[in-house]
Amino acid sequence: MGLGRPDVFPEVQDDKITLKGKAGSQEEKEKLILASGNINGVATVDDQITVTGPAAQAARFVTVKADDNLPAIAESAYGDANKFRKVFEANRPMLGHPDKIYPGQVLRLTD
Repeated sequence: MGLGRPDVFPEVQDDKITLKGKAGSQEEKEKLILASGNINGVATVDDQITVTGPAAQAARFVTVKADDNLPAIAESAYGDANKFRKVFEANRPMLGHPDKIYPGQVLRLTD
């Protein structure tokens, strides 16, 4: 997924994924959690990941609603629809194209 080389091991039980191990950055950790939580059939992700790199501020998250698109999310989050690329980049490699989002998906928002 282009997330470096995290030392994270998932454990699956019913509709819950537990992620244990180490990630090199806060961003890497958040993307691992999002990628796991956005899998169809997963209801919860138990985060037990330790960040080994420098401390960083955690991102904010937004759940995509019906009829949402990245410009609308950027307008709501940043007050500027033209910042949709910022939302897109914060969610790569999970997002392959700015138009490919779906209701219920959780996205990262960075400051």
